[in-house]
Amino acid sequence: MSPRAKAPGMPLAAWLAERTDEQLVALLRLRPDLTQPPPGSIAALAARAAARQSVKAATDDLDFLNLAVLDALLTLGADTVVATFAELAELFGERADGAEIRATVEDLCERALVWGDPTGDGALRVVAEVASCLPWYPGQATVEAASMSATEIDAALATLDGAARDLLDKLLEGSPIGRTRDAMPGTPPDRPVPRLLAAGLLRRLDEDTVILPRLVGQVLRGETPGPVSLSAPDPTVTTTKASDVDAVAAGAALDFLREVEVVLETLSAAPVPELRSGGLGIREVKRLTKATGIDERRLGLILEVAAGAGLIAPGIPEPDPTDSAASSWAPTVAADRFIESPTAVKWQLLMSAWLDLPGRPSLVGTRGADGKPYAALSDSLFSTAAPFDRRLLLETLDALPPGAGVDAESASQAMVWKRPRWSARLQRDPVADLLTEAHAVGAVGRGALATPLRRLLAGADEEAVVAAMDKVLPAPIDHFLLQADLTVIVPGPLERALAEQLAAVATVESAGAAMVYRIDESSVRRALDTGKTAGELHALFAKHSKTPVPQALTYLIDDAARRHGQLRVGMASSFVRCEDTALLAQAVAAPATERVELRMLAPTVAVSQAPISEVLNALRSAGFAPAAEDATGAIVDLRVRGARVPSPGRRRGYRQTTGPSDQTLGAIVAVLRKVASAPPTGLRLDPAVAISELQQAAHHQESVVIGYVDPAGVATQRVVAPINVRGGQLTAYDPASGRVREFAIHRVTSVVSADSG
Repeated sequence: MSPRAKAPGMPLAAWLAERTDEQLVALLRLRPDLTQPPPGSIAALAARAAARQSVKAATDDLDFLNLAVLDALLTLGADTVVATFAELAELFGERADGAEIRATVEDLCERALVWGDPTGDGALRVVAEVASCLPWYPGQATVEAASMSATEIDAALATLDGAARDLLDKLLEGSPIGRTRDAMPGTPPDRPVPRLLAAGLLRRLDEDTVILPRLVGQVLRGETPGPVSLSAPDPTVTTTKASDVDAVAAGAALDFLREVEVVLETLSAAPVPELRSGGLGIREVKRLTKATGIDERRLGLILEVAAGAGLIAPGIPEPDPTDSAASSWAPTVAADRFIESPTAVKWQLLMSAWLDLPGRPSLVGTRGADGKPYAALSDSLFSTAAPFDRRLLLETLDALPPGAGVDAESASQAMVWKRPRWSARLQRDPVADLLTEAHAVGAVGRGALATPLRRLLAGADEEAVVAAMDKVLPAPIDHFLLQADLTVIVPGPLERALAEQLAAVATVESAGAAMVYRIDESSVRRALDTGKTAGELHALFAKHSKTPVPQALTYLIDDAARRHGQLRVGMASSFVRCEDTALLAQAVAAPATERVELRMLAPTVAVSQAPISEVLNALRSAGFAPAAEDATGAIVDLRVRGARVPSPGRRRGYRQTTGPSDQTLGAIVAVLRKVASAPPTGLRLDPAVAISELQQAAHHQESVVIGYVDPAGVATQRVVAPINVRGGQLTAYDPASGRVREFAIHRVTSVVSADSG
């Protein structure tokens, strides 16, 4: 090393002091943790910027190229002495372009992880704590760049005996560095260390030190080895028209929305008890799976997203079908508004919930390390990292041209390159789960990002995202196809009003892009129970069917309508009336109606003390087709309304925080400048003098720089605008925090005009 390279160089605090105000604001914007609390001086800022916790946060979102440059600087010893850019470029050789390396160094200087002169062949230093924040041992990304491939490593591992493998496992569990005399040249080649060195599974550092190579360690941990290249990989594996991607994503979104509504309807009719530990029991999930026809893992995603959107929650349902007064999962009152909303609005709500979902729904149905299964809607699924991983995947896709698709393997490699420190949770299987989720909710189609998601990631407002989704959704249709076997084929999304009319008289038999409904006697009777007439049903099918109405359907409707409502049930507690005296007598005498104790009042009227709903159920179980009526004789719909629980507060989870505003950052930098220019003093200011000067500053509305010792004994300097001095307290506006604060006068050590010097 040259004499200049061996020099310690300028301290970080002195280098920060020479930065412009704009550069310091940029630093605080990139590393917002440095502002909490605001530093009292440049020296304090430098100390905090070099602290391990802050450096760890600063390196968390760096890509492989940035971390490799930090690794190279550590290899050159820049944590203790200066290194030149020429040395750095020589170390990388042809692996990277000089201009690209220089731009990376400048970026690291903006973050104060590297300091010095990034231009020319200036001296560079790196924060020492970077060494403990790399996801590998310092030097491994630089020296081991041309190591073996995963296939070669697997082949070499397969030839090892027990002693050699145990040695590798020890290095894997602890530090990758090992000290042994067997690393010396001339050691018998049949010993484990020489054999591992010869196989490339260990690397010699010196005559008594070896290291486990980075890629070998990754293979031993079951990870895909890498990254190695300093250039970002292209994850594209397929290319599709953007319109085709949007069509596939829109179809998936429609299926997802339909299934969400099926789950809401099912929970509305039968709320599911909540476990004491939270979430749903395995048996309850299996019952819900059977009732909805949705497989368990997909059901887990639907439940988590619905809960995240506030559509379901635990509570005491109203009405409570079981009268148990126990907490159950049921739809919230917000679910009614959701069901009535336009399709694009519903999708936007669920998409926002999924993006910020603080959990991993893909774990539902699997077992953890303790052997226990992950329960749906339980805290065991909670993960603060899940929203960041989800957004990283979408941002990786967003960086590709429209229509460019990925698979789990290529997406994993690209994401690990972007965030090497997150490598363990960005392996192929977790990324495959994220991709499956993205396809299920309609964010991705054929491995490519859908247009509405691009708008959302670009920061478009809610209305713009809804409009983008409206544009790609298929237009609602106003027709269906009646078949001779009394099935109804719907070749697309129906208009909402028509869908409700069809659902009232037919039952869904199979769902998908083309839904199939079936009409039978019970479904027709169900429509008649709601007050529909035979004429209205005939008109519905005649108007909206693109195929001729089967004669069998006409006969079915007429026959059901002829028998429907001959028995009329009202309030007595209940009464039953019928113009056909023989039919009424038959109903009263039927064994199935004994429990409601019908008794004749007249040839055409019978009464019961049972509620009207029980009388209706008893008559229907006896094979009759009664109809409920009100006091005027009009048919009324007595179907039980679904259970609801109050809308909960926001669930525990992801918060997308915003850093301090530029105005606040500017105020913090102004304080640092004022403190740096304030005359040093070791004397504590007399309280009487402090009160006088602060009162004068408040009177003239002037800002001052005060020295202040907090209750913990930490001395700081800050710019404040005094408002008043009263009762031993200074009330002043603190621009660094953006609010009015109080300071104890006896803790003020100095007062200097902010306009002086």
